[in-house]
Amino acid sequence: MTNVELCGVSLKNPVIAASGTFGFGAEYNEYFDVSRLGGIASKGLTLNEKQGNDGIRVYETRGGMLNSVGLQNPGIDKFINTELKVMRKYNTPIIANVGGSSIEEYMGAIERLNNEKIDILELNISCPNVKCGGMALGIKSKVAYDAVREVRSICKKPLMVKLSPNAEDIVDMAYKCCEAGADALSLVNTFKGMAVDIRLKKAVFNNIYAGVSGPAIKPMALRMVHEVCKAVNIPVVGMGGICSFEDAIEFIMVGAQAVQVGTASFIKPDICIDIIEGIEIYMLKEGIKDLREIRGII
Repeated sequence: MTNVELCGVSLKNPVIAASGTFGFGAEYNEYFDVSRLGGIASKGLTLNEKQGNDGIRVYETRGGMLNSVGLQNPGIDKFINTELKVMRKYNTPIIANVGGSSIEEYMGAIERLNNEKIDILELNISCPNVKCGGMALGIKSKVAYDAVREVRSICKKPLMVKLSPNAEDIVDMAYKCCEAGADALSLVNTFKGMAVDIRLKKAVFNNIYAGVSGPAIKPMALRMVHEVCKAVNIPVVGMGGICSFEDAIEFIMVGAQAVQVGTASFIKPDICIDIIEGIEIYMLKEGIKDLREIRGII
């Protein structure tokens, strides 16, 4: 039995398509039936439409990639009127990922989403590509606590807070978000990195720094998820370099309730299905009837 429960929401399996790597599902639905997923986390949304960063946005690196997309998205209203209507056709829970450059923007976005048919709100306080707001909120525990507490005061949906591995203290950050009213946590977002073009003799990205994701970050992400799962008593969704069912099982064994798969979908669009089927086969071979039997055993 691969189904899990997250914040009172039933997922048919623990595999969720990660925000920023899956759009709103339509493009991937041309490759496979996205209704088979445990859930879909939307592209990062902001109150108003954003064009994103100029220059190079995606750059391959050994064992992964760097991105400096800059939260390009249609804005909350257009999302509600267009993208969300399409997402509702898929028989799988919808997680709306929300970002912003100020508390006021977060609050405005949450207020608009409160009455929509969305299962969970994922508060992105960790995007390293926004020059103001997101990075600051995701670095210092006290700042994150205040932000989550304010959002919690008006949020009518289950609230999952997405944490940055660049936080000063990821465990303290997790604890403070929990204390402020988060119903769940998701981690990790991308690590802060950079790339240099030695021929042009300049940084690859206009913003100099970018977010690192992919297989290279998995050992660090796994360690952080393990630490956080031991420190809090709310569900944790693990992510960071998951490319196979073995990776997903590792995150579950260190305590994750579910997992999000991101960069791997760029390599193989239907990788989530491979992971779901791999988990099912693994459970059958190991005589595991419920993922609770192995969750947190490490």
